[in-house]
Amino acid sequence: MEKKEIAELLDRVRREKPLVHNITNVVVTNFTANGLLALGASPVMAYAHEEAAEMAGIAGSLVLNIGTLKPDVVEAMLIAGKAANEVGVPVILDPVGAGATAYRTETARKLLEELEIAIVRGNAAEIANIAGEKWDIRGVDAGESGGDVSELAISAAKKLKSIVVLTGKEDIITDGRSIFINHTGHRLLTKVTGTGCLLTSLIGAFAAVEKNHLHAAAAAVSFYGVAAEIAAEKCSEQGPGSFQIELLNQLYLVGAEDLISKCSFFQKEVD
Repeated sequence: MEKKEIAELLDRVRREKPLVHNITNVVVTNFTANGLLALGASPVMAYAHEEAAEMAGIAGSLVLNIGTLKPDVVEAMLIAGKAANEVGVPVILDPVGAGATAYRTETARKLLEELEIAIVRGNAAEIANIAGEKWDIRGVDAGESGGDVSELAISAAKKLKSIVVLTGKEDIITDGRSIFINHTGHRLLTKVTGTGCLLTSLIGAFAAVEKNHLHAAAAAVSFYGVAAEIAAEKCSEQGPGSFQIELLNQLYLVGAEDLISKCSFFQKEVD
């Protein structure tokens, strides 16, 4: 994948303005909507059982986020996911906090079993726990394990039969055969709640316009990392509050020249 292709995919998102249907958590709903709008996509949040299937059927992608679970929300996810699968709309899963409680872990696995999930995005602990591996987790944050995150991502992609986006100090995107490691981003992303959730929805926007979901996910992660770096540069002396606002600004402002000059990644084929 070339930097030029990442820039071209960003341009396609902004031209096509895909509808991204989010069934997400109450902590991040506003931030997610504003982030998608800043990117140039069109966000919608439809949770009611009476409309979840219809909305998923007309969307460009469906994003399922288990951050604040309730039985009726889980049912809405299943309804929307099955409708999306029927018409070929890609479904992206964010298994927030999987491994922290049995309910979260079981819900994530249920969604993976009953739906065709195109892309899964999470931290190392979340990815490990839904793939049946051991990894420490504290609430919704990954703990230390000392394991090889690249091997974890590759193994999970093969087991789950999905593109895996494992985010952390380095972001790993893989389908189990090819691996893409992103080096852009900034530590301030960990000081604002919902930045990972927003990334998942941005991946949904890119997947809505690009059928190669490995490339779509890699492009979204690269773009987001560059936006975060530029945002941090502009408010380095101010802190997380200013960073959050500036991140939204950069999701709107970052263009092809920024991506071509600032993208930093490594990619290879996996044996």
